[in-house]
Amino acid sequence: MPRTYPAGVTSWVDIECPDTEAAVAFYGGLFGWTFELATPPGGPARYFIAQLDGLDAAGIGEAAPSGEQPQWHTYVAVDDADAAAARIGGAGGRVLAGPTDAGEGGRSVRCADPFGVTFRLWQARRRPGVQVVNTPGAWNFSDLHAADPGASAGFYTEVFGWSIDDLGFGSMFRVPGYGDHLAATVDPSIHERLADVSAPPGFADAIGWLAAARPGEEPHWHVTFAVADRDASAERAELLGGTVLDRAENEWTREALVRDPQGAVFTASQFAPAG
Repeated sequence: MPRTYPAGVTSWVDIECPDTEAAVAFYGGLFGWTFELATPPGGPARYFIAQLDGLDAAGIGEAAPSGEQPQWHTYVAVDDADAAAARIGGAGGRVLAGPTDAGEGGRSVRCADPFGVTFRLWQARRRPGVQVVNTPGAWNFSDLHAADPGASAGFYTEVFGWSIDDLGFGSMFRVPGYGDHLAATVDPSIHERLADVSAPPGFADAIGWLAAARPGEEPHWHVTFAVADRDASAERAELLGGTVLDRAENEWTREALVRDPQGAVFTASQFAPAG
């Protein structure tokens, strides 16, 4: 059974960069991804589907050099891309491009929230979204690093119906009922497993986190990938030409902030609960 994403759930991540071959070499070497070309040979821009153990993990697309730093993009699942795009504008955001058909895979929209933070919408057809998550080499979470977390929260709750829980160490975006959807489809033991590790109430419904952008940090949607060993992954990233910008630990994870050779920044996170 494929992993499916109800409307409002973050469902896909990708990156667009000038040198796709270099990106394929870096991320394939770091996460063990293999790649499938999703666009017709000889087309104007190539798009690769990264796979982990044969399952869709992320996308790497080709973009013309623009002088802008490449970044990881986060997509939110919607049932109707045109209707969702209209809600973006009505809530004070902007539609930057689309809705646009992405072959047989689905329909996408490029957007910005009222504070200029970009994100994307995905109306799935043949490709429902990421098929492997929360395991080493796979997408873990996307977090909104906002200049004004409270104001940003208002936009996303209006557009997508998200709930927000302040857990003391961070604020969690939730789509109520998403955990039950997972339990009924691809993850029947999710509620029991989270109870075993004393996860916060409602964690099964989590689809992202909200945090204040650090001083000097550009507000953005930040992508985190799971790894088995934070330090080994950080060392591997540097051997492949990346840069480790920071390391941090908390009661749940050990993390490394990494910049890839073309400038995109992401987090590699090892699940390591205290005790």
